[in-house]
Amino acid sequence: MSTFVLIPGAGGTAWYWSRVVPLLQEAGHHAIAVDLPGDDESAGLADYADLVMDAIGEHEGVVLVAQSLGGFTAPLVCEKASVGELVLVNAMIPVPGETPGAWWDNTGWSAAQQTAAKAHGYSTEFDTETYFLHDVPPEIAAEGEPHQRPEANAAFESVCNFAAWPRIPTRVLSGEGDRFFPLDFQRRIARERLGIEPDVLPGGHLLALANPDGVARYLQRS
Repeated sequence: MSTFVLIPGAGGTAWYWSRVVPLLQEAGHHAIAVDLPGDDESAGLADYADLVMDAIGEHEGVVLVAQSLGGFTAPLVCEKASVGELVLVNAMIPVPGETPGAWWDNTGWSAAQQTAAKAHGYSTEFDTETYFLHDVPPEIAAEGEPHQRPEANAAFESVCNFAAWPRIPTRVLSGEGDRFFPLDFQRRIARERLGIEPDVLPGGHLLALANPDGVARYLQRS
């Protein structure tokens, strides 16, 4: 049995992992989805890391899973908690001392997103339906509406204060159809910043909602 601790992306709602957690539990694992105060202007990355570490508690050798913006919380947790493996899912991958707000320009995200949109024939203008919900079942998207909240500027302005990426087994999982962080962009960032070739599953940016079975099976691979 493994213990999975799952960090959500922007907004911080633990509900994001609601389709994956039961699958892990049914397979005999312990799974904890952490709820973060994404809309709290007084809470930054250090606060997020503290909450994740509280969720880990006395568990040792956990599998830490981070979605999107959660990639900025993950290295802070790995420096202080007992993490046996790290899995980054469609994640923002920081370098030491970077802020999430600076990450976009530092990585060339905008040009990559625009190029992918033009190549694949969807709008270059962001809207949630086109970029986040295009492959999420409508009933799941409707279920998630009450859980949604905006991400405050506090986290985007927080410095990701870590020395180096941890020397623990690390995997990067990318959604083949991610329109927000296009696959070629994710591959480049993972190679440049971690020296890792991402694994790929069918699905978009909200991969745990669009392809929960695939994500759950992937997380259980060693």
